[in-house]
Amino acid sequence: MNIVFFNEDVEMPGLNFDKVILWISKIIEDYKKIVGDINYIFCSDEYLLQINREYLNHDFYTDIVTFNSCEGSTISGDIFISIDRVTENAEEYNTQDSEIFRVIIHGVLHLVGLDDHSEKEKSIMRKAEDDALEMAKNEFMMF
Repeated sequence: MNIVFFNEDVEMPGLNFDKVILWISKIIEDYKKIVGDINYIFCSDEYLLQINREYLNHDFYTDIVTFNSCEGSTISGDIFISIDRVTENAEEYNTQDSEIFRVIIHGVLHLVGLDDHSEKEKSIMRKAEDDALEMAKNEFMMF
């Protein structure tokens, strides 16, 4: 297991990363998967826009881009998170306490096999995010 956090052109968020790692690991285990190597890269809108353009041919801002490198049931990947987008979304949706955690776990949920292309998939993803956030709040006291 190797969950690591990096920052590119923004400051590292002030999170208790030890708790975040335990929480992510628990979520992965709940999906009957094995924690592999997961890299979180916190960055700016512009940095993530460039990733989006270069690797996905998308020309728009987003809060997260997840690159899956899972093998079998071992969950691995690179998860890029725009702190700019997370901050703006937290203000817009009044989720300042939890938005960063929602985005962090959203990437993991993609890696364990959830998607969010259709309305049904979005509903399933949102429920999984909400359940994970409840765990983060109640079991890990992260917000």
